[in-house]
Amino acid sequence: MPDTAPAGDAADQPTGELPPAMQMIQLVGGFQLSQALYVVAKLDIATQLDDGPKTVADLAAACGAQPEPLGRLIRTLAPIGVFRHLPDGTVETTPLGATLSANGADSARAATLFWMETHYLPFSELLHNVRTGETAATHYFGQPFFDWIVKDPERVALLSTAMANVTGGLRAGMFEGYRLPGGAVVADIGGASGSVLVRLLENEPDRRGIVFDVPEVVPDTRRHLEQQGLTGRIDVVAGDFFESVPPADVYVLSYILHDWDDDRCLRILGSIKAAAEPGARLVVVEGIVPTGDEPHLTKSIDLVMLAMQGGKERSADEFEQLLSSAGFALDRIVPTPSPFSFIEATLRA
Repeated sequence: MPDTAPAGDAADQPTGELPPAMQMIQLVGGFQLSQALYVVAKLDIATQLDDGPKTVADLAAACGAQPEPLGRLIRTLAPIGVFRHLPDGTVETTPLGATLSANGADSARAATLFWMETHYLPFSELLHNVRTGETAATHYFGQPFFDWIVKDPERVALLSTAMANVTGGLRAGMFEGYRLPGGAVVADIGGASGSVLVRLLENEPDRRGIVFDVPEVVPDTRRHLEQQGLTGRIDVVAGDFFESVPPADVYVLSYILHDWDDDRCLRILGSIKAAAEPGARLVVVEGIVPTGDEPHLTKSIDLVMLAMQGGKERSADEFEQLLSSAGFALDRIVPTPSPFSFIEATLRA
């Protein structure tokens, strides 16, 4: 036998790098890791480790699990940086694993539960989505995704908490140094728990706020604002942003437009135009899709929009065209340390 390998064989791979076929198998098997991480979040294992390392047996007893399968799950997740085994036989979370604790400021636990309990199964219909154009979620649930969400108060509450996770996690640092355009009343349209508006107004004591969302979300919004002690400054209004929105001087659309196609975005922006005076300001909080093949969070999220909502992530040019079609002039795009930007526009006369 010759001592050379065929082109493309493992012998051609840099030391420590898997052959392309094995890399592909790992990518295709990603659903297995996402399910394992969901189990960690659902059993609240990371929260149990907030006070320090524990044995697998103690963790299993605390979380209502069986020690042997739990130990194997932890062993699987340790090499990817979620857990760490210690010499004394205990385990602890890494900084990455600690984000699945319910207690951290950067907790991703609610977002993990929300995605896995609402997105995972609909994604099995992605092939149908690509073949027909009907969103995978609509095909799976038999109705649009948000219509399905709002029929269950527990799902609504999980959605609100998950969006707050995103604010505290993915958007960490994005509010530092940013100040809203001038205006006495700021309306957060589709504001869910109000977490974004709270951050935007925390150093603006003279401004008043409005969180506007569907009636099913409003009770959870009020509870969140009561916890923050802000019910005196921020009103909660129920409605449908496709139909109408309250009057305000500044409108915030935080992670809203990417949920919808251009036609429905124009309806939302049309509701704002009908309620506002010329010169009113608009702040769109979204990721901007960069050109080329460079990695960016928006390119992954765009797949979620395709399958779940029928919306899309947009480039800077696409946002400018969309806003102009709705009667708004793009003023500036403010990048942040996070994957998201502030897109400011003014309603033309």
